[in-house]
Amino acid sequence: MPTAKIAAINLDCADPIALARFWAAILGGETVVETPGFCAVNAGTLHLGAIRAEDHRPPTWPARDRPQQIHLDLTVEDLDTAEQEAIRLGATKEDHQPSPERSRVLRDPAGHPFCLRA
Repeated sequence: MPTAKIAAINLDCADPIALARFWAAILGGETVVETPGFCAVNAGTLHLGAIRAEDHRPPTWPARDRPQQIHLDLTVEDLDTAEQEAIRLGATKEDHQPSPERSRVLRDPAGHPFCLRA
């Protein structure tokens, strides 16, 4: 029997409201807490939080100057369609794509890398 279950994953960022709105849209979730300093998105089995960090500096992946810190992988039905929708919602596509036939590396509006996986 597990001792614990993941309840939330929290991401540092400069603008919690914008980041929460992005993740709510891409995950089909709902923003359930929205303040200037913290937002939470109900993403089904867990909450994804956005926490204001005044000195937030995005990771520099694949360079190691500032490591990723966290990396979310999202399962999708169609890579091309999901990539286009993520970009429409505010994501940016990474130049470095290690396996574009199986996954796409993007960044959320705060600069956190994430993957779309078929």
